[in-house]
Amino acid sequence: MLQLTNAIILCFLCAGSFAVQTAAQSSPIASPQPVRYPATPLITHNPYFSIWSDTDDLTASNTVHWTGKPQPIVGLLRVDGKTMRFMGASPHELPAMQQIAHLVTPTHTRYSFTGGGVQLDLTFFTPTILSDLDILSRPVTYISYTLKSIDGRSHADVAVLTDVDPVIAVNAPGEPVTYSRNQTETQTILSVGSRDQRILNRSGDDLRIDWGYFHLSVPKDEESVSAIVRDTSVEPGGVFVTTGMLPIADDMDASSVVGRGDAHLATELLFHTVTDQSMTRHVLVSYTEGYAIQFLERNLRPWWQRNGQSVAAMLDAAEREMPALDRRATDLDTSLTADLTRTAGANYANLCILAYRQAWAAHGLVADLDGMPLVFGKENFSNGSIGTVDVLYPAAPLFLFFNPALLEAELRPLMQYTALPNRWRFPFAPHDLGTYPLANGQTYGGGEATEADQMPVEESGNMLIMLDAVARAEVNGKPNTALAAEHWTKITQWAEFLRGHGLDPENQLTTDDFAGHVTHNANLALKAIDALEAYADLARLLGKDDVARDYSKTAHDFAGKWITMDQEGDHYKLAYDSANTWSQKYNLVWDQILGYNLFPKSLRDSEIAFYKTKINKFGLPLDSREDYTKLDWSIWTATLASNPVDFNAIMDPIALWINLTPSRVPLTDWYDTKTGEQEHFQARSVVGGVFIKALTDKQLTDKWRAMAADKK
Repeated sequence: MLQLTNAIILCFLCAGSFAVQTAAQSSPIASPQPVRYPATPLITHNPYFSIWSDTDDLTASNTVHWTGKPQPIVGLLRVDGKTMRFMGASPHELPAMQQIAHLVTPTHTRYSFTGGGVQLDLTFFTPTILSDLDILSRPVTYISYTLKSIDGRSHADVAVLTDVDPVIAVNAPGEPVTYSRNQTETQTILSVGSRDQRILNRSGDDLRIDWGYFHLSVPKDEESVSAIVRDTSVEPGGVFVTTGMLPIADDMDASSVVGRGDAHLATELLFHTVTDQSMTRHVLVSYTEGYAIQFLERNLRPWWQRNGQSVAAMLDAAEREMPALDRRATDLDTSLTADLTRTAGANYANLCILAYRQAWAAHGLVADLDGMPLVFGKENFSNGSIGTVDVLYPAAPLFLFFNPALLEAELRPLMQYTALPNRWRFPFAPHDLGTYPLANGQTYGGGEATEADQMPVEESGNMLIMLDAVARAEVNGKPNTALAAEHWTKITQWAEFLRGHGLDPENQLTTDDFAGHVTHNANLALKAIDALEAYADLARLLGKDDVARDYSKTAHDFAGKWITMDQEGDHYKLAYDSANTWSQKYNLVWDQILGYNLFPKSLRDSEIAFYKTKINKFGLPLDSREDYTKLDWSIWTATLASNPVDFNAIMDPIALWINLTPSRVPLTDWYDTKTGEQEHFQARSVVGGVFIKALTDKQLTDKWRAMAADKK
């Protein structure tokens, strides 16, 4: 059983950097250094199974999907004949327990509550271990409840209710569902899913899943009662509220249409008598869908199911492995928090912790028909694209730091798509693979039909830089050039395109497409120049020395010209022909990380010095046109700094924004630096880009990559 112990919490205190809401002295997770979360991750697996709390107190609102749509999970505690809420705003007539602590770590979310003379410690544990694909793909979160008396008395009639609304298994209320009850070797399982099971039937952004099944599982060694019952079980006057017990029979007469008298999944964990000795019980929540992604018209299974593992076998394995997994994950939390704090301070560590689970939860990990892992990211709260190159690019530092094989697994389907005859016909890289979860070909801009609203320099540069970064991430002591070698003809085509169009880009979009088309974009040109050197580096690694010398000379020549074309006094312009402008030159960071050395350190230093004069209350604007910024790019820009003082000049206003933003959503990456308000975007994978600062520490990067290598 999982316990929230003082020893575990002291480990985090000793680490020196974590996000926590201050609380009473009695709380085991209290800290004198508060951080308020814009939203709190509870269950974070993939774009469909991602549940959050958007208020400081877990009882102030019902839990929601990352899109903000309701997916209520209600938690009630009964003590000495009285019932209280600890999760969810309803039933609002019941008193809420006092929340005394709130802590987010890379793999755990912890709360503490008091009421009725007892303390309840609630833990959501999602084993987001990026070094272990089997565990990472397993769609299980553990919810644990630890109770103890805090008033010197024993308390009787103690039970915890977990109630799940069936809307969790469909896109929207009004959809018909079916229920089931099953037994495995270790668990009793209540399940709910869409009646129609329209597998991979549609794509889009603001959508929830409507195929597969949600499971609420109770270990058989936990004393419990489970039932499929009408939602009155969690209302005043309902059976649990009045008697403290669920019905012993499922409600067979309940409607099977969500929102119309539908039945909920409910389980009651029986603690009976609680003393000052802590007692812990837990449940498992999971979502299984059979097929997760359609890639080039073929339906692909989640990675955990690649060898035909059944849902029952997967859940039994999850239960058996829980203690060992929790030890691994707790060690990860402690070690990573300490490492990030030493790298760039507490504010940076807190930001990375918030980004960690969110970034991964915007991805799906599946097995191709040949058994190779493929990763597909969703462009959340933007347009729902799948495999977006300029979303993968900012997210790449997360993968490069922890497990470069994940980045390779996301690049692989893009390369396979561009290699298809008569599909991607352009001399530059594509923008995307379709709209999630259907990766059947680009849908953005002109799609496969025209060059209208494409991102030629942007995406070509992104792909070449990422391919080189993957190649530099060695496997068994050798460069990992297999993907580049397999697709060398296509990669060469993109490099040739950048040599002709990269130094002075035409009027086109960049990854910051919300800012519109820009001609002669200086930051975009930086990307192209870095990408030409990336291609030269790939050629060198593949033994193509003549090609390497040729393109490296071009990259160095372009770098010298760029400095002359863009410099304006003490800084560099937004575009070559735009006087009195400036912009974050975040693309410079790869020149530093990958050791291209195309540009002098003095250029980075002068830009940082100039940026420090432009910082607003909540951060550095993206450029001179607007007050808004991008979170990921701001950290990339801060990483150009030569010393901690300059890095923190950009980082510290971001930390202030995290605490004060009025936008209570999963971490947005596009916000106003004066008001702190969200411009758009939320729950996106691009926040994984904040790990770029950690990526600059080679020794630290090698340490975390080694964990992934050990799993191969």
